[in-house]
Amino acid sequence: MEAQPPALLSVPRMLTLVGSILVSLSSGTNYIYSAYAPQLGARLFLSHTQLNVIGLAGNVGVYLSGPAWGRVVDTKGPRIPLISAFACLLIGYLGIRGIYDNGAGTTTSFMHLVVLIACTFITGLAGNAGLAVAVNTTAKSFPETSRGTITGLVLSGFGLSAFFFATVASIAFPGDTSALLLVLGLGAAMPMLLGLVIVRQIPLPPPSTTLGIEGGLRGHEGYHPIPSGDAALFIHENDSNTSLLDPTELVHEAPNYHVPESSTAVELVSDRIISRGSSARRSASRARPAHDGPNVHGKQLWLTPDFYLIFVIMSLLSGTGLMYINNVGSISQALYAKGNPNYDELEALRWQAAQVSTLSVCNFAGRILIGLIADLIRIRLRLPRAYCFCIVSTLFVVSQLSAISINDVAHLWKATALLGLAYGGLFGIAPTIIIDWFGLSHLSENWGYVSLSPLVGGNIFSLLFGRNLDSHASDDDTGTHSSLPLVRRGGLPSEHQCFDGRECYVSSLYVTVTACLIALGLSVWAGMRDQRKTAEVKREAVWDAEN
Repeated sequence: MEAQPPALLSVPRMLTLVGSILVSLSSGTNYIYSAYAPQLGARLFLSHTQLNVIGLAGNVGVYLSGPAWGRVVDTKGPRIPLISAFACLLIGYLGIRGIYDNGAGTTTSFMHLVVLIACTFITGLAGNAGLAVAVNTTAKSFPETSRGTITGLVLSGFGLSAFFFATVASIAFPGDTSALLLVLGLGAAMPMLLGLVIVRQIPLPPPSTTLGIEGGLRGHEGYHPIPSGDAALFIHENDSNTSLLDPTELVHEAPNYHVPESSTAVELVSDRIISRGSSARRSASRARPAHDGPNVHGKQLWLTPDFYLIFVIMSLLSGTGLMYINNVGSISQALYAKGNPNYDELEALRWQAAQVSTLSVCNFAGRILIGLIADLIRIRLRLPRAYCFCIVSTLFVVSQLSAISINDVAHLWKATALLGLAYGGLFGIAPTIIIDWFGLSHLSENWGYVSLSPLVGGNIFSLLFGRNLDSHASDDDTGTHSSLPLVRRGGLPSEHQCFDGRECYVSSLYVTVTACLIALGLSVWAGMRDQRKTAEVKREAVWDAEN
């Protein structure tokens, strides 16, 4: 007798969810970079451009490794990525800590700079490995009707990572950057080992399938059990020979039919079954192996216009977010020092930590909220989730306009909170839209390719920001500013710090506002385009059912 998959609210499924959230929480430590970057620069005499290159190395590690980790997770399961993440986190953060502890009062050599970049890079590798496991496992362990919420919940741990580890370090070791790096190395690595035990794909129970006009097959909602890896513990192989029947005939002849899990299983019609390509491929998609909706991957993905659309939107928005995240510590220091004759290093550190915490909490909240909003839009309003890009793009625009207008560090939290919500929302909704557009079977691989997009915008905007800060800092040396007392108390040498407030960086924000407005226009187009395609698919599903 075939073993039945666990119920939706079963202990194994909930353990997988909790374990995935913990792994995700330990994967987002790159967001805490701005909490120790100014201190790293002060101790090792690094310029803002060098600090941005080090920070970007972590981002490159996260996003460049996406396709590789995605393929490993899709084909080999979670074990290899989790073990790799454990090792990379330990080596990376303990390596940075070693250079920080041994570099006081000395100019950083080129080799030390290379090692710092390499250590930050492998922490990024670890972050993507853990996140790929967490998102892939939960996406395949929960039904389509709650996928936006569940994915957002898991991704929220990624956004909350900086706040969690910064809070632990500030309570246990206040003002100690070396201890913070130690906490990151040990505290982020251990949950990866825990994930080896409890994070596994749990197959879905068989859905009921009755044909409905609005949504294709009601009760089906586009999901099927997709056993692989650890899922074999719950499902035995189906030895039956399943013929390729017409999906609508299958429903009428066997109302209680559920999709077999053999290699010859067919996919039932749903409102997302048609591949996002030309209409010539629609009829062929009705006899595709069972999976969620379309199945676009590999070379076909790179030939799909929707891939480039989401790539450009992600590049513009995530690039803006990464620029702000990597430099919010320097922004807060510049605003605090502007016209402040009583500059206090500890007070400056508190403002800096406040921005990192605000950013992390709002990043966390944005990933949860966008998941709830996405499911509301999809299930209640019957609109494509792609419209969530419009919400996210608008938040990005408002956050950058707010940052431009702020002259007082006491009000910087407003721009930081908006940016956190927007950035969290972007990465909370993107995997769900990728499932909607390209299918679930190759989610990690497809997400890996899309996650290359931040490399473009992130590198351009962050390096632009760093050079802008350095150019203003150089001007300060030749001017008549009274920054020397501030430098001696604040830590950074004058050639590496700007104390002119918003003037140090505001020109960079004008560039990102323009980029976000372009992304908003593309988001509106993506939503309308997706809505037209969905309406066309529903009309064809109704026509097929009637004929």
